Amino acid sequence: MEIGVLGPLIVSIDGTSVVPSAAKPRQMLALLAVNAGCDVNVTTLTEELWDSSPPSGPAGVVQTYVKQLRRAIADALGPEHKCAPKEVLSRSYAGYALNLPGPVLEANLFQQLTGRGLRALAGGDDETASELLGEALAMWRGQLLADVRIGPALRVELLRLEESRRSALEGRITADLRLGRHAEVIGELLALTERFPLQERLHGLLMLALYRCGRSWQALEIFRKLRASTSQELGIEPSLRVQKLHRAILAADPQLDLAAPSLAAF
Repeated sequence: MEIGVLGPLIVSIDGTSVVPSAAKPRQMLALLAVNAGCDVNVTTLTEELWDSSPPSGPAGVVQTYVKQLRRAIADALGPEHKCAPKEVLSRSYAGYALNLPGPVLEANLFQQLTGRGLRALAGGDDETASELLGEALAMWRGQLLADVRIGPALRVELLRLEESRRSALEGRITADLRLGRHAEVIGELLALTERFPLQERLHGLLMLALYRCGRSWQALEIFRKLRASTSQELGIEPSLRVQKLHRAILAADPQLDLAAPSLAAF
């Protein structure tokens, strides 16, 4: 079984998709997919599918969707497969679960690569960190579950994955900066800081990249924009770490040079 959520939903068995075209069964399958191997109780499924306005007898409707999904699973398995549809989409006292021996879980592979990359970064192996984190980020096929309606339970899972993606991005860019790839990351950082105007770490990385490319005035302008955003939106000044970087750029502090040990702070 292949399960992918880092873009449009993928759930396939031996290359045959079991993703339904109907919106509600697809949404239910997506929630089971992001929790593959674990039980999802009927209450959680009901909240995901209908939020605060469930139909009369929601458990019966959920059971109808389960039957539809099992039919699709049966077609994908074929008559000779050793697993039965009820084993793949199982029912227990705790709820429903999506199971199959040896599944390929896209999100798990992403998390594993990200973890290895961040450990390499912490250990000072920047080349390996950049490679592993770049490989992890390349797994994203677009917006998370782009073809699925998102309810409260899925939203929690997607926030977790988005946070992991941001950590991977920041880690890979940090590794690239340590490797002297300042000019290569500026365009990416400009786009990211526009998308996330309050993310201080991204702004700090952009300020450092611009400074190292001889564009100090632009680095100072990035700080000015960040300060305006945090003041207007949050009523606070940027963190002391970013303010320290700002002062170092103003003073052309040699510790901002490539070989400086203080680079680890950004």
